[in-house]
Amino acid sequence: MYRKEIEQYIEKHKEEMVEDIFTLCRIDSQKMPYEKGMPYGKGPSMALSTALSMAEGYGFSVCNYDDYVGTVDLNDKEKQLDILAHLDVVPAGEGWQVTKPFEPILKDGKLYGRGTADDKGPAVAALYALRAVKELGIPLSKNVRLILGTDEECGSSDIAHYYDVEEEAPMTFSPDAAFPVTNVEKGRLAGHFTGKFAPSKDLPKIVSIEAGIKTNVVPGKAYAAVEGIERSVMDEVAKEVERETNIHFDLESTQTVTRITAIGAGAHAAHPEDGNNALTGLLTYLVRLPLAPCEQVTTLQNLRTLIPHGDVNGAGLGVAMEDEISGRLTLAFSMLNVTEDQLEGDFDSRCPICANEDNMLKVVKQNMAAVGLTLENDSMRPPHHVDGNSHFVKTLLKVYEDYTGRKGECQSMGGGTYVHDLKNGVAFGAAMPETDNHMHGADEFAVLEELVVSAKIFAQVIVELCS
Repeated sequence: MYRKEIEQYIEKHKEEMVEDIFTLCRIDSQKMPYEKGMPYGKGPSMALSTALSMAEGYGFSVCNYDDYVGTVDLNDKEKQLDILAHLDVVPAGEGWQVTKPFEPILKDGKLYGRGTADDKGPAVAALYALRAVKELGIPLSKNVRLILGTDEECGSSDIAHYYDVEEEAPMTFSPDAAFPVTNVEKGRLAGHFTGKFAPSKDLPKIVSIEAGIKTNVVPGKAYAAVEGIERSVMDEVAKEVERETNIHFDLESTQTVTRITAIGAGAHAAHPEDGNNALTGLLTYLVRLPLAPCEQVTTLQNLRTLIPHGDVNGAGLGVAMEDEISGRLTLAFSMLNVTEDQLEGDFDSRCPICANEDNMLKVVKQNMAAVGLTLENDSMRPPHHVDGNSHFVKTLLKVYEDYTGRKGECQSMGGGTYVHDLKNGVAFGAAMPETDNHMHGADEFAVLEELVVSAKIFAQVIVELCS
């Protein structure tokens, strides 16, 4: 119903949609220092005011929630569907080749620029879906609200602020992932642990270990300093461990100390199997060296047993598990700092629906305590699951199939989106499953035709769910 009209409208307004996306993408809206009336600084505030002015110019009723969140309402009827998008972006970063991060361009059918895919492009596609329904005069019995946030990349405190004063709609989708529908988001245990041990002056010894940049990143490099071992011995062990792990070791020696750089391959912690963990490779190397016995070395040997190199599913910690809907638990050892008398470390585990505090958090805490380590966490983020057989999800899948000719099916993800804590929230679009948009990387892009079909799909979903 109304498909022909929707398709014609979006095609007619395609160039206008691109210009609106570019208007928002020219704004550097990464999180900035607080200023009065601007909780996330000038950039996010400017992006929000620009987007709301844009929507108001198209005849929509808008509202600004203290510069945390803005909303665009299709009508004043009973709430039914929320579309949850965000206008903040990650930092520009380095390595851009096609264009500068905040100078968006259209080239070879792709919109390049920071935010084109994550999430300004999809946000504007959703706005044009609302425009199509409104300007075509399609009758609705319930309301659709486009919610525009400004802190998704740095913790989603914006949405927490919004839901302190507003209730969830009966249905919510976020166009901040990929089609078809992500109805399962794994839980998360961002584990932080500590350990203490008596210092030792005996040689050979480990002077220090430093590894990791963020909890949610598999480290591509890790560093250590060792004192009192002959260089020839260290070189031989390095060759042996490199053959086993494919981690490369660069050694730099002074009179008595050798500094070690372990080089692997970084990855997102939600997909640790995509990388080669330099930290676990470094521990494999260090415990093979002829070190003098001490509590520090014993602790590191035990730690390596709990999270050995190549174990990305938590088997060593006793928490390997999986279920049919959300798949296997994943675990990435992401950060470690060691001195002569203490250590501090972090791991990132993405937990399937079957995981809970009893079979995950408490087990890790117990197994770490058994070797003298303390897991500091007292809670974990639970998994999120929306019934794939619900009317809401089935409608999304049907419309996706109708407009793309592809099979619509539910999927699970290790990362989290805006809807993780919403009772009936899913991720829906706005990229096709095979498209790598270089999100958070250099030369981020969105495929124009994917945004166009997304706008059509969103409009049809509004008609199907709110008529």
